[in-house]
Order: sequence, then C-alpha cells, then structure tokens
Amino acid sequence: MRDMTQTMTNVQIATIRLPRDMAQFDLVASFFQLRKQIFVDRMAWPLHHAEGIEFEQYDTFDTVYVIAHRDGRAIGGARLKRTDCSFGGGKVVYSYMIRDAHRGLLPGMPTNLCHDEPPVDPQAWELTRFAALPVPGLAEAILEASNEYLHDVGATDCLFLGPPAFLRMASRLGWTPRPMGDLVSNDDGKFLAFACAVRQPQMAA
Repeated sequence: MRDMTQTMTNVQIATIRLPRDMAQFDLVASFFQLRKQIFVDRMAWPLHHAEGIEFEQYDTFDTVYVIAHRDGRAIGGARLKRTDCSFGGGKVVYSYMIRDAHRGLLPGMPTNLCHDEPPVDPQAWELTRFAALPVPGLAEAILEASNEYLHDVGATDCLFLGPPAFLRMASRLGWTPRPMGDLVSNDDGKFLAFACAVRQPQMAA
C-alpha cells in the first residue's frame, strides 16, 4: 500500500459505464488490481482472483465504475449496479449482491442481511467493492462522484453493504442511511446492508 502522505493532487475521478466506455477499460483493469491488493492481499478476504486482479460475477458489461486515478493508475473506486438487472442462466440467475445473499445464492454470506425482500427497482442502485488508498478526502470524493452519477440518471436510492464505519461516513457526508437489517458477521468481519436516498449534488457536504 502507498504511504499516508499522499494528497488529492492530480487525482481525477472517472465514471465509466460499460460497454459504452470500453476505451477506458484500462482504468477498470487497474481498479481490479487495486481491489486484489486491498481485499485479498491486505484484508485476506477469500475472493476469486487471477493474474493480479480481483473480479467476480457482478463485474459484467452492464456495470458502472467510479474510479479515482492518478497517472493512469486506480487509487480508489466503487462499483454501481442497478437492482432490476439480472444475468446468468440455468438454475442460478444473479441480480445484485445484497439480494443474492438474502436469497442464499452466495456461499459464506449471511442470508439474514435484510428484514424484508431487497428491492428490484430501476431507480435503486447498489454500490459495492468500495476501495480507496489512504489519501485524505479520497473516499469522500468517490462517494460524492457516485451520488452525482446516480442523481444524473434519475436514481432515488443507493444500497450499500459494508462495515458500520461505512454507514457513519455516509452520515457525515449528508446521506440519510436506513438500515435494511441487523449487523451481521462472517469470516470477513461485521457488516450491514443499508439504503440511502440519492441527494441533490449541490447539497454535498
């Protein structure tokens, strides 16, 4: 990992919508590398990885990536997916992470993430694989850029899956988190599912 003295100098944030923005797929690949460094190498999560990148079934060509980068290398980012999309065939059809965990489709993930059935709604999106190097203000900038994109496409809600600290950060940024269930845990730690209303960008903290 890079040291704590970095700043936001020369950092750009790209919103990459696949497959439209395939010309920027090099940044997506760099984000996959960053995810492997953070989630697999540092946090020791048992995630699928190969040739230095971490990716999974939700990294499909209907995905939006919000990626912070410097000199062409990802230093943070997040993945956005609409909750009304599905993919796969045969016995297993995937939708999005929170809903699929609730349905028991993800081994190792608790099925009691949510009290009620998670939404299937074109105006509700899920944000996952949030990662950022320890650059002051970087995590907040990625979430702000994600909110701006969601607002621009007419989304009303954003669903999150993360540790309690993630909910607290969303609250500091002026979001209004609504827990979707109780705090749960597995071998990777404690986390919860929560929803936030998409904010007007000018209301950013």
